Amino acid sequence: MESRSASVFGIDRSLTGKSWRWRGGNMDLSDGPGGLEDDIVTQLLLSRGVARDDLARHRNPSLRAFLPDPSAFRDMDAAADRLTQAVMAGETVTVYGDYDVDGATSAALLLLLLRDLGQEGRYYIPDRLLEGYGPSGEALVRIAGEGSSLIVTVDCGAMAFEALEMAHQAGVDVIVVDHHKCSPQLPRAAALVNPNRLDEDELAASHGHLAAVGVAFLLAVATVRTLRGRGFFANRREPDLFALLDLVALGTVADVAALHGLNRAFVAQGLKVMAKRDNIGMSALIDASRLGRAPSCSDLGFALGPRINAGGRVGESTLGVRLLTSTNPDEAKDIAAQLSRLNDERRGIEQAVQEMAEMQLDRQHNRSVIVVAGEGWHPGVIGIVAGRIKEKTGKPTLVIAMGADEAGNGKGSGRSISGVDLGAAIIAAREMDLLVAGGGHAMAAGLTIAPGKLDALSDWLDERLAADVSRASSSQSMLLDLALNPGGLTPSLIETLESAGPYGMGWPGPRVAVGPVRIVKADVVGTDHLRLIVSGPDGGRFKAMAFRSAESEMGQALLHASQGRRLWLAGRAKIDDWGSRPQAELHLDDAAFCD
Repeated sequence: MESRSASVFGIDRSLTGKSWRWRGGNMDLSDGPGGLEDDIVTQLLLSRGVARDDLARHRNPSLRAFLPDPSAFRDMDAAADRLTQAVMAGETVTVYGDYDVDGATSAALLLLLLRDLGQEGRYYIPDRLLEGYGPSGEALVRIAGEGSSLIVTVDCGAMAFEALEMAHQAGVDVIVVDHHKCSPQLPRAAALVNPNRLDEDELAASHGHLAAVGVAFLLAVATVRTLRGRGFFANRREPDLFALLDLVALGTVADVAALHGLNRAFVAQGLKVMAKRDNIGMSALIDASRLGRAPSCSDLGFALGPRINAGGRVGESTLGVRLLTSTNPDEAKDIAAQLSRLNDERRGIEQAVQEMAEMQLDRQHNRSVIVVAGEGWHPGVIGIVAGRIKEKTGKPTLVIAMGADEAGNGKGSGRSISGVDLGAAIIAAREMDLLVAGGGHAMAAGLTIAPGKLDALSDWLDERLAADVSRASSSQSMLLDLALNPGGLTPSLIETLESAGPYGMGWPGPRVAVGPVRIVKADVVGTDHLRLIVSGPDGGRFKAMAFRSAESEMGQALLHASQGRRLWLAGRAKIDDWGSRPQAELHLDDAAFCD
């Protein structure tokens, strides 16, 4: 087996400036499969960290195999007990959710659970622009005054010290269900369930990658178990918790949670539930996304999730929860259509902000952390723009909309790279009095900053994270799972590769190198997308797409590489099913000349 340190095909500097390395063992099938020690799926699992004696569990990830005892999490039993009391006593319960997909799916999950238990819960989703992230004390007190004796916050609350103290003074109990980074000191709550509590033991802490909707599902399991123990189901049907897994899958993927362990089981099983289309709102969302098949994992992140998010970003924050809990097909269809229109509007706003943000990048080239800011930028799209710039620069990025509140403060959103914990840095910056508020997790963070602190924050983040960014950047190679000759890129191979999914953050989709090939045709399609038709000496011919890359160095090199030079192409193998029969194509990440 080839050493991991050796470059693949001698490629030490590709068209994107990377060296090519095997992710795991050498899976070079360009001369046939005879050299493989294991089948392709086994090698894909091993290269993603699965122990050989644990392969069976990961080939078909199930909840039975991966679900922990919810009681392993601190305060879970207290949370389940308090929610059980509320259900059995018929108390009024309000679910207070964040305005993104994770918050909407978490809230919808608990509301559907309550409905199955014979109780219509209330919900409160704050307005992104008027109220900002997290529970507001005024809102909690108002909810209590309207008759709720129990509030469950989902995807928020872990750092809401002042708001939860106000709720306590008002005499209302609050259960916090969250996954964001915590401080050593915790806010006052009836229960605070969060695998990222600093006082969690090893088992619970190993589930720190869960999205809030995953934590909410564990609370649902614990609550049903508690109700069962108290005889609640003696004369009534128990809720079908598995039917809620479509919500868990959507929230997990849309929140870019790492898809290993329990999360991978959540998504694998949730996609099966989603294909049944039993949730009226989810079914309407699938139709509005114009999917003519059962959704795939990537559809959750690129088609369904953005539509739910659009309500919180540029529209009405409650639309996602209303859709996912709807019992009326006509209402669900109308809401899904409205979310699609808002998503189109969001795209236009996002493009304008991105163009203005990228104009500042020349002044940032010496920075380890990109910080760009502007007046009038829409706070609803800054997270998306931060992700785009992070992908373009390979550096953690913060995008800040200045003057976003009456005090003139800026609202910021950040996205990080693997190996750099941006959430922890933002919490530390808040504790250093550089921020009005802030929090998050390793790969994403949010903040509020006073206008005079922007330069100080930039300098502080640059100093704190420079070493981490340098280490993460220097270790970045183009990792390959498989190498093929052009004729080997077939729909049947892609089906084999997909069987080791679902893929996403923390469980990367297989990257395939195909070659050598020559470019038959190269052109630009849409806005900045590069399309190639390539062929190989074995007669294989296929289409390759490089999205948003026509103006990049790689894109320009490929556009002008039609003079017969041979190349290796690397990317994700996909099935193009638009034609009369499925065709294999390659979505490019990189390319390198052979000669």
